[in-house]
Amino acid sequence: MSWSRAELNDAFAHYQRTVSRCVELGDWNGFADLFTEDATYAEHAFGNFEGREAIRAWVTRTMSTFPGSRMTQFPANWHVLDEERGWVICEIDNPMEDPGDGSVHAAANITILHYAGHNLWSREEDAYNPLNFLATAKNWCRAAETAGKLPDDAREWLVRMGEKTSG
Repeated sequence: MSWSRAELNDAFAHYQRTVSRCVELGDWNGFADLFTEDATYAEHAFGNFEGREAIRAWVTRTMSTFPGSRMTQFPANWHVLDEERGWVICEIDNPMEDPGDGSVHAAANITILHYAGHNLWSREEDAYNPLNFLATAKNWCRAAETAGKLPDDAREWLVRMGEKTSG
């Protein structure tokens, strides 16, 4: 089924506003509600999630623990529309909060969204290099530790990653 450019643009804008609201509230249920009940979420590092409720369980767990819990926004650096397929393809930036020294730590991913109508998506696929995200999170931890602002959850994560900390 094909969609109009205007509808795809509006649906993607709704998606971005919803993600921003989820970050603001610290509640990712609204993100899961962007998907059809039978949606698929293909996350290359974590696996495939089948259905809205599986997406909900994964996203609420992932975004409430480090490093997801320290990501402050998810802006699209660019996006393209495929009206014939009903796809939005974009690059999403994943910046982390200031670690205490003013430095910037972020990694990006490519997201492909399949539109289902009525501001709902039937599929999302995120593609990225997990090693870039791992390095970003480790570098953020090191900067926070140097600034004397490394939170306990990040310290515990860093230790689980096999890294030593000063605390």
